[in-house]
Amino acid sequence: MAAISLQTATMTEEVKLFGTWASIFSRRIEVALKLKGVQFEYIEENLSNKSPALLKYNPVHKKIPVLVHNGKPVAESLVILEYIDETWKHNPILPTDPYEKAMARFWAKYIDDKLWPAVTKVLVSKGEEQKGVIEEIQEQLKTLESELKEKKFFGGESLGFVDIAANIIVFLLVAQEALGMEILTEEKFPVLHGWYQRLVDDAVFKECMPPREQHLSSVKVWFGSSTPSK
Repeated sequence: MAAISLQTATMTEEVKLFGTWASIFSRRIEVALKLKGVQFEYIEENLSNKSPALLKYNPVHKKIPVLVHNGKPVAESLVILEYIDETWKHNPILPTDPYEKAMARFWAKYIDDKLWPAVTKVLVSKGEEQKGVIEEIQEQLKTLESELKEKKFFGGESLGFVDIAANIIVFLLVAQEALGMEILTEEKFPVLHGWYQRLVDDAVFKECMPPREQHLSSVKVWFGSSTPSK
């Protein structure tokens, strides 16, 4: 009887993701869910006209992404990633060792708190201010290269929590191409470029990337509007 109840619970499990196609933060959640093999319903949001459902499920920040699992909402991409990993324990994206897990959280937070604000700033700044921000970003990228070292991925041999969070670097590469900038070049950052190639060659990650031409064109118009949410 217990086995039947468990099967019923699994079959009736409801997972929804509210996001936008161009959001790197929504894409993080898609990657994690697909790595876990979790079936989910994706709901594309219009951030200039947010749906009542989004406002209901994330009344505090009113932002995407939001994961709704059996009617219970979870917001903020890094929080959602941890929730996914704790809820569906197969194919873990976080290390099991407490210290290694703490370090993964540290680097993911570093990426969101340090790299992302600098990336969004450089794309809307000009002149001397922009040069200063480029230098800041390059120092942060050097720090990340030092952490990556000779590893295949940040987490070791397979794509994990920090790699998913570092999709900001993928956005940076698309943005610099779209806007004719040179920030993250292969000559200056060979280690990160090698990591990037392995990342985009990963079947699951590749499936979750937006179409390249669409992404390039959107970046060209994106930075005349507000900074995207996380």
